[in-house]
Amino acid sequence: MRVLRHAAAVAAILLGAAGIQVVQGGAAQAALPTAAVALGDSFISGEGAGDYQPVVDASGTAQGFPGWSAANGNAYFCHRSANASLYKATLPGIQDRFNLACSGGRPADIANPGSARAKGRSVASQLDQLRAVAQTHDIDVVLIGLGSNNSQFTFGDVAELCANRFIADAWTGWWEFWAYLNGDVPQEPCTVSDLATDAEISAATTETTAALRQVLDTLDQIDADGVHRVVLQTYTNPLPPDLASPYWEEDDRSDTRDKFRALGAERYAAGCPIHRASLAPGQLFSQNLGSLVKNAYSTLAAERPAADLRVLDVQRAFDGARLCENSGSPTGALATPLRVQDGPSGTFVTSLSGWDKIGIQRLANTCVTYFQTCQESWHPNAAGHAVLGQCLSGALTAAPRTIVTCARNAGGTLTIS
Repeated sequence: MRVLRHAAAVAAILLGAAGIQVVQGGAAQAALPTAAVALGDSFISGEGAGDYQPVVDASGTAQGFPGWSAANGNAYFCHRSANASLYKATLPGIQDRFNLACSGGRPADIANPGSARAKGRSVASQLDQLRAVAQTHDIDVVLIGLGSNNSQFTFGDVAELCANRFIADAWTGWWEFWAYLNGDVPQEPCTVSDLATDAEISAATTETTAALRQVLDTLDQIDADGVHRVVLQTYTNPLPPDLASPYWEEDDRSDTRDKFRALGAERYAAGCPIHRASLAPGQLFSQNLGSLVKNAYSTLAAERPAADLRVLDVQRAFDGARLCENSGSPTGALATPLRVQDGPSGTFVTSLSGWDKIGIQRLANTCVTYFQTCQESWHPNAAGHAVLGQCLSGALTAAPRTIVTCARNAGGTLTIS
C-alpha cells in the first residue's frame, strides 16, 4: 500500500512538472494559463492613454470606435487602453492579461450590467466578465481601482464643476453676470464641501467596500487554485498643490480679479483651467479617495485574515510632473490636459484666445451632450500609466497585507516602499 501511494505521489509530481493538473478521481487536465485582471474605473482602464481597444458589449458584440457623436453608453467608451498600467507592469509568471475595467465604472457595475444605471455603459457586469476569464485561465493577479465614482459623487462631475467655475469667472464680467445671467452661474472657487462631504465619503466607502467584498467572494469561488494577489489602487491628482508661478497672472490680472480672459486662456492651453483657490480642496478630495480605499482594505483584511490583499498608494506617483506644476505644461506632464471640442468633430480645441462667452458656452455644451469628447481630460496619459505600471510591479513584490507607497522623486525615479 505504501509503495502504491509513493508511486502515485511521484506520478503527480511528474505530471505537475509537465504542466498537467491531477484532479480527484485520477483524471488529468492541462494546467490553465495564468492571468492578471484589471477591474474598476478610468484610472485602471487606461483612460487618457490612447490606443483604445474594441470592447465586447452586453450582447457579445465587439464595439470599435463608433464615431464622436455616438451615444456615450457605447461599450467602446470604456476606453480600455493597450497602454493601461496593467500592460506596462512587469508581472513574472503571468501569461495573459485582461482589462475588464471601464471608464466611469462605479461599485454598482461590479455585480450589475453598466446599462442598469443612468449614464452606464452597455457592458456586462465586471464579475460576469471575470467569471468568463476564469473559464480559461488561472487568475493570479487582480488590480482594482474603485471608489472615485459612486452614487454620491463622480470624479468627472468634480472636475467639471471646478473647471466650469473658473471658465465662467474668467469670461463673464461681474456686470454681465448680474445684468444678463441673474446670478445663476457659479463662478467662485470650489470648496471641500462642493466636492464631497464627510457623509458622502463615508457612504462611498461603504458602497465601495461592499463591491470589493463581492469581488473577493467571486474569486474564492472561481479561481482555479485559490491563490491570487489582489491590489487595491488609490488615486493620484492630475493637478499640483499650487500652479507654477508663470500661471499666476496674465496682463496684470490674477484669478482673484474680474474678467481675466487672458489668464483663463493661458491656463486652458496649459491644461489646468482652475482657480488656484480650488487646488487645496482638490488635494483633500484626492486624499479622501485614498483614505476610502485604505479603509475598505482595513475592513476586508480584518474579515479575511488569509487573503493576499495589498494597497498600492499612488497619491504621490506624479509628484513634480502634474499639469501646470512646471512651465511649458502640458509638455512633460503625466496627466492629460483638460480639452473640449467644438461639436463632436474629433478636433480638440487647444487655445481659447479670442473666444467669447457664447463660444465658450458652446464648447461646454458639447462636453455635456457628447461626454466622450472631453472624458479623457485630467487622467493619466500614456506616460502616466507607464509610471503606474512600475508602481504595480513594485506592489506585487512587496509583502502581502501591506500598504505600498509609490512616490516620484525629483529626478523622475520612483521610490516604492
